[in-house]
Amino acid sequence: MFNDKKLLVTGGTGSIGNSICKYFNNNGCKEIFSTTTNLNKVKSNQDYIKFKELNLDNIENSDLEEIFDFDVDFLVLNAGLNRDNIFLRMSSQDWNSVINVNLNSSFYLLKHFVKKMVKKRFGRVVFISSVVAHTGNPGQVNYTASKAAISGLVKSLALELSSRNITVNSVAPGFIESNMTDKLTDQQKNTILDRIPMKKLGDSVDVAKAVGFLCSDNANYITGQTLHVNGGLALI
Repeated sequence: MFNDKKLLVTGGTGSIGNSICKYFNNNGCKEIFSTTTNLNKVKSNQDYIKFKELNLDNIENSDLEEIFDFDVDFLVLNAGLNRDNIFLRMSSQDWNSVINVNLNSSFYLLKHFVKKMVKKRFGRVVFISSVVAHTGNPGQVNYTASKAAISGLVKSLALELSSRNITVNSVAPGFIESNMTDKLTDQQKNTILDRIPMKKLGDSVDVAKAVGFLCSDNANYITGQTLHVNGGLALI
């Protein structure tokens, strides 16, 4: 399905990022690149992924031309950071770090890769957003703000790039089994499950399949959209 194509996924060492890389690899993607803040996080079974060390919180001081001296067909902006706290106790550092990683880093990566996509008149950009971008979530004003901003970015960028055969979409996962949900207590998980009509957490593979669909030929006429993968948690 993705023969002779190149993919870059930010945050490939996390649960969702790893599943996306694996899905594209299993479907014939020629080259797969990813980013991590620490190469020591790379697992031994990820040798098919070409990792680049990059601090997304300080990306404006990175030489992207040197780090990414190549073009890609698919750009998946997946890396995410959460620094949760109620608003009155949230530090400016926690606010800025989450906005930098989840939102501002995308600006720099898009600036670098989209111009290459425009030249070859092909590209698929997919953001990983979140259900809480559309519902809100107490204790996560920084995280929800960063993810909600992606919705406007996706729509505006889609309008600018659609004539160049470049689509821009996002996937908004609900509660997915991941490094974040592993930290929840059984009581917290049960409270979440009570709110989900399908009565189960999603799998990172569910998100990977949604990303794969938006990058496939089946989604050639879809742009500026958000695909919700949440088990019915929020019907948007």
